[in-house]
Amino acid sequence: MKLSVVMPVYNESGTIEEILRRVRAVDVPKEILVVDDASTDGTGQRLESLGGGDVRVFRHPANRGKGAAIRTAIENATGDIILIQDADLEYDPADYPRLLQPILDGRADVVFGSRFLGGGEHRVHLYWHYVGNRTLTTLSNMLTNLNLTDMESGFKVFRAEVGRSLRLRENRFGFEPEFTAKVARRRYRVYEVPISYSGRDYSEGKKITWVDGFLALWQIFRYSLTD
Repeated sequence: MKLSVVMPVYNESGTIEEILRRVRAVDVPKEILVVDDASTDGTGQRLESLGGGDVRVFRHPANRGKGAAIRTAIENATGDIILIQDADLEYDPADYPRLLQPILDGRADVVFGSRFLGGGEHRVHLYWHYVGNRTLTTLSNMLTNLNLTDMESGFKVFRAEVGRSLRLRENRFGFEPEFTAKVARRRYRVYEVPISYSGRDYSEGKKITWVDGFLALWQIFRYSLTD
């Protein structure tokens, strides 16, 4: 089994070295596909010295968004399982074993890491983000007939064939509701596992905004009804 760790990156010069160190420390056969989405803070220059070996670096000449970066990485992945890893240190690579286990056991095609199931450390802050996440997850569940607790989780793992079977279109954070709806429509086996979460706020570089939340409402309806 080979793992492809997909890492979309935009303006993460302060965390990129540390997150790569943590991912590399996980003892599983893997490749790391970093997609620099036209960063302007020196991230690209840092990646010049961090790439090589198990790290493959791709670059977008213009900023296209998280979803577009994930598509670029999936198209170039060579592993049997694909795992999405944000570069901002909110999600801990130490959780990889529990995320991978349902797929390795043959029970799951897709695994969501949930910040709300309990069982992992969780930074306590940003109440309205929590409310927004739960609202979007509930609406998504109503239309997909899944019973997820954290549809918007950035920790998603899936068999490589699953990723290649989906016609993913969203360029920004709409990747999350689109992926969820399309996985449900194809009746893939979905599991959730608890994860730790060290959320950051906007002063620390958080990028998703209330605008993305409103767009997610439309994307939930759109992709639950059409492909």
